[in-house]
Amino acid sequence: MPSHALEHLTRPTRARTARVSSWDQRGRNQDYWTTPAHSSRVLADLEGPGRITHIWMTQFCRRTLGPGLIDPLEADTVAPVMEIHNALGVNWEEPDADYYRKVLIRITWDDEDEPAVLVPLGDFFGIGHCMPNSYQSALFTVSAKPEESLIFGGSAALNCWAPMPFNKRARIELVNENDLPIQQYFYIDYELFPDQLPKDTLYFHARWSRSNPCGGWAPDIQTNSPEVNIVDLTGEDNYVILDTEGKGHYVGCNLSVHHRQGSWWGEGNDMIWIDDDFLPNGSTSWPPSLHGTGTEDYFNHAWGMQKNAYLYHGAILHEADVPGYSVNYRFHVADPIRFEDRIRVSIEHGHGNHLADDWASTAYWYQTLPSPRATIPPLEQRLPVRPAGLPKPVPATRSGAMAEEIAVMRERYEARFERHMRHLEERTRQRGERSLQESEANIKQAAAVRRRYDERADG
Repeated sequence: MPSHALEHLTRPTRARTARVSSWDQRGRNQDYWTTPAHSSRVLADLEGPGRITHIWMTQFCRRTLGPGLIDPLEADTVAPVMEIHNALGVNWEEPDADYYRKVLIRITWDDEDEPAVLVPLGDFFGIGHCMPNSYQSALFTVSAKPEESLIFGGSAALNCWAPMPFNKRARIELVNENDLPIQQYFYIDYELFPDQLPKDTLYFHARWSRSNPCGGWAPDIQTNSPEVNIVDLTGEDNYVILDTEGKGHYVGCNLSVHHRQGSWWGEGNDMIWIDDDFLPNGSTSWPPSLHGTGTEDYFNHAWGMQKNAYLYHGAILHEADVPGYSVNYRFHVADPIRFEDRIRVSIEHGHGNHLADDWASTAYWYQTLPSPRATIPPLEQRLPVRPAGLPKPVPATRSGAMAEEIAVMRERYEARFERHMRHLEERTRQRGERSLQESEANIKQAAAVRRRYDERADG
């Protein structure tokens, strides 16, 4: 009988399904965790063997601009109704425009020294430039309301269905490098197995890279001009999406580009070197095992990028939506790129690498352990490039009795603002402590599920 993509649903599997989440363990409706500034939270710490099957997240991170009329300590048990949208005159906040890159997701398998995943939270799910936009693919989706889409720091629902097996342990952490707390909802769904994973199991990995700007030799010459059509038979100056050693297969990437020239940011060929493409003297053979014909071609578009989102390729953010900005993805699910020793995935930034745009990418792949060394640029080097904002208006002066009353009102406002922020800080401290306790409770609950499943399997 021929195989079917959903054939596994027709056969029983020895496994135990479970979940850890941010549910309010007091039984109330405040189902999110608070991770204070410059701290981290363990979202899941699971004992294997098992596999993570699905991750869902949504979050918000807002900066208070003025004192609200409701004391923060009095709203400690309710859902964040006003903390998502301003009720005019009642509260005054705005989203932190850059928090998707200030917060990291870190995943470690089997007590490894290095994490397998170390990526800014937004970029991991395909939110490039900190601007969410709805899209659907085989591995990731983002769902954002229209008023939250295509704005820096907008809220959105994030999903990942990439299978993530683990033999001994899975540890998922949220690392907040922001000066503000982040409020995080999440589900982490997983299944437990009674037997050890096969020795040749490949583990999920992800890394983030950025070049701002890419080292272009002619950013002042228009794309597709005859003068930029130089010969490139080395790929030495390409933007590198992934360069790793081990055994496994590359399954794709997302690429965020901020184009500065105002023309077209593509025309760069993709070049992928594998295994024996790397010579003993440290150089690479030419041509590489995979050599493409253009940036849009690698992402399975043509004649530029189109506004679509398919299972294995598409545009998350199109330059027609926000001029100068784009985010695209290509997932090698049906056509993984295999390697036995080493792989380097790269693309020219403009033909012959002539453009000096801002490129950032997340690479996804599976490989055997140990995980390669994980590094990520410091926070200042991760922040997206944003258009300059308008200058704030300067208060006009008044005289006489009106000036005296204005002075009194300003003192009153500043005192109320100070009190509001003091109470907000205390609420954040309380919520942070509760989230830490719930994290510890989740770890114990997951251990109890593992123990009961083992007893049942042995019986």
